[in-house]
Amino acid sequence: MKYGYARVSTVHQDLEGQIQKLNEEGCEKIYKDKFTGTKRDRSAFSELLQVLIKNDTLVVTKLDRFARSTVDGISTIKQLFEKGVKVHVLNMGLVEDTPTGRLIFNVMSAFAEFERDMIVERTQEGKQVAKQRDDFREGRPKKYSKKQIEHALMLKKSYSYKQVEEMTGISKSTLIRSK
Repeated sequence: MKYGYARVSTVHQDLEGQIQKLNEEGCEKIYKDKFTGTKRDRSAFSELLQVLIKNDTLVVTKLDRFARSTVDGISTIKQLFEKGVKVHVLNMGLVEDTPTGRLIFNVMSAFAEFERDMIVERTQEGKQVAKQRDDFREGRPKKYSKKQIEHALMLKKSYSYKQVEEMTGISKSTLIRSK
């Protein structure tokens, strides 16, 4: 049987692109997780590993969806090969249980981990530079200026929340939070 595994790092991200590719690949059952791969407890992935048996194929869209680190990837692939499970990484190809196949997998896993580490490092460096600015404020930027909010609150004295929202585009919840 062909199983798929899809994972995104946050609950706000979308699995649809991965699921579509896994369906196109002919996966009969797809397991999904929605949290960072750096966490140990990936419940759907753990469940999938228990289900897989000899001659099954595990399909993932990208190598970084499969493992948290190079060591984790090597351990997991070894476990799957011992069970007789094939592994197909769509952007890499079928991972073969041969010395060459394992070497390619190990090298690609190391590159995937390196890429992730570099992204984290660059993000942290950018954040440190940004924090040095006087106007630095962590988090998403405000959608409305202080002046716009004050204007909407002034209108609220004469109009309902719904009317103010229609005039300004500022929602009732935003106005309530701003009081």
